[in-house]
Amino acid sequence: MGKPSKIELEQALIKAGEMRERSQDPDFIAKSLLSLNYRFDVWQKVVAATKLYLHSGQDATEHSRLIKTLREAEKLDDINHDDERLGL
Repeated sequence: MGKPSKIELEQALIKAGEMRERSQDPDFIAKSLLSLNYRFDVWQKVVAATKLYLHSGQDATEHSRLIKTLREAEKLDDINHDDERLGL
């Protein structure tokens, strides 16, 4: 399976947004695509912050940025697992 081009991905995300707005997503494909794309963007920030931190000689400011992006990424899972933390 090939990777979609930038144009193809943009078109798919637009269509997925339209499907969600019209509540025409019976198998949750649009919801899944939009969610995974959002998660991917967040994790790309973590990768970029990690590379910058390592390249900068592990600078304290870059370390803080890296921790901030990791916390943002961790929140993605916290939203989906609230019941487990509460013991429900």
